[in-house]
Amino acid sequence: MISNRELFLQNTAQTSTSPRLFEIVKAEGIYLYGPNGEKYIDLVSGFNVSNIGHRHPRVIDAITDQINRYLHVTVYGEFVQAPQVQFATALLEILPSSFQSVYFTNSGAEAVEGSMKIAKKFTGRRQIIATEKAYHGSTQGALSLIGNIDYRTAYAPLLPEIDFIKLNDSKSLEAITENTAAVIIETIQGEAGVRVPTLEFITSLRKRCDEMGALLIFDEIQTGFGRTGRMFAFEHFNVQPDILMLAKGIGGGMPLGAFVARKEIMDVIKDNPILGHITTFGGHPVSCAAAKASLAVIQEEKLVAQVEAKAQLFRRELESDKIKEIRGLGLMMCLQLESFEQVYNVSSYCAANGLMIDWYLHCETALRIAPPLTISEEEIKNACKIIREALDKFC
Repeated sequence: MISNRELFLQNTAQTSTSPRLFEIVKAEGIYLYGPNGEKYIDLVSGFNVSNIGHRHPRVIDAITDQINRYLHVTVYGEFVQAPQVQFATALLEILPSSFQSVYFTNSGAEAVEGSMKIAKKFTGRRQIIATEKAYHGSTQGALSLIGNIDYRTAYAPLLPEIDFIKLNDSKSLEAITENTAAVIIETIQGEAGVRVPTLEFITSLRKRCDEMGALLIFDEIQTGFGRTGRMFAFEHFNVQPDILMLAKGIGGGMPLGAFVARKEIMDVIKDNPILGHITTFGGHPVSCAAAKASLAVIQEEKLVAQVEAKAQLFRRELESDKIKEIRGLGLMMCLQLESFEQVYNVSSYCAANGLMIDWYLHCETALRIAPPLTISEEEIKNACKIIREALDKFC
């Protein structure tokens, strides 16, 4: 019989020449399980997706209840579907009052695409500015915003009138002019290796956008829903964007994204032409039901309030002269090492000893620490013990 691994290599598209090839047959809480009894602590969370852990009972119950009612019924935005309405309402209740309207998508990249469209139409401008080393997704529009030319060149030509500023370089903000429709920035850069903007930079960015009449769009696709120790990372900076993009941790493990704005911005898609932005499966009722349950878990179990103490425990347990730097906010952090060889060897050792850890698209010399927010102190200590062993062996 052909194994699933062989069928994976034979029949599914490959995104690299060296996939990690772990087969997972079950996931629960902070653990992943392999077909031969392997058990892994998950410090990746499906890349910041499983904020409340895998298969939380409240989410499973919400999914089960919804599939007993209906699945897909029509394209987004036409029928009144209770899961969409109820989750949009719950989401707006935890956001500042300047956010008034939610558009649900299937993914973060789709949220980026929709945000660019409404920014251009609302302002009547065409230029979009992103940041160097940014990552916003892999669709053609989102790829145009990636601040690493090596990832863009093979797919050129991409969107025109895209320019870049440097994170924490206030001088570069002069690139924002009266021709700029919007600046799109990760509230904390993820795939660059968890780079945190300074308060001065974010404040200056908001001011410059206001002066030039440009919209400010925050990408909270990785940072949202408690990951950094606040429900949304922009709360660390006391600055609000005009448009907020969400995905990953929003859906409780189900595919879901969103962009959120005040109503006058969102309303531009209603006419000239009508149906100016449409999606068939965006805001799927099962995903929205799961997302509402996931948000309730975060709130009722007070997970956000626990993040900082857990992050500090990670930092204490990982104190080592083998680590050049620990960067991040909350449970979105990275361990900076010297080389990719070290990163590869450490991550391989960890996997062989029951711990799943990974690196970054634009920073291969750092290890990703992004566990479910539900991880316990004992589990943190167990995970860090394995990491320390790997560091001692390979660094």
